[in-house]
Amino acid sequence: MIWTVLVLAAIAGFGFIRFASTDVARWHKPIGDAESTNGEGWSARVIPASSDLLSDLHQGMLALERTELVAGSVTEGRLTYITRSKLIGFPDYTTIEQDGDQIKLYARLRFGRSDLGVNGKRLDRLIENVRAKRTKG
Repeated sequence: MIWTVLVLAAIAGFGFIRFASTDVARWHKPIGDAESTNGEGWSARVIPASSDLLSDLHQGMLALERTELVAGSVTEGRLTYITRSKLIGFPDYTTIEQDGDQIKLYARLRFGRSDLGVNGKRLDRLIENVRAKRTKG
């Protein structure tokens, strides 16, 4: 009996995590002051802006599995995405913003405390992939 209750509670919890709605106003905000660093449950990167780099980063984000744009545009200069983990669907939010001669990237989890470094790794992989594509092209 107790196991049935625990299993049902776990299923309900995972269902909430996977299907929780996105409050765009909460996640699609200006990044503000930033530096390239990692925190508990979040990571930030700051890179020099160049011609069409924001557009290339946008295309790179859209190419990531289980990632979709939730707000913003390249024209606006700020874009926010949701990326969900494969198994449970934990949502991570990434905002990319051009601020003058810098592009700021800020990735953070929605639920829990630790992202086990996945947000920093995602940002680093995105930047590396875009730089590699720009070098080839």
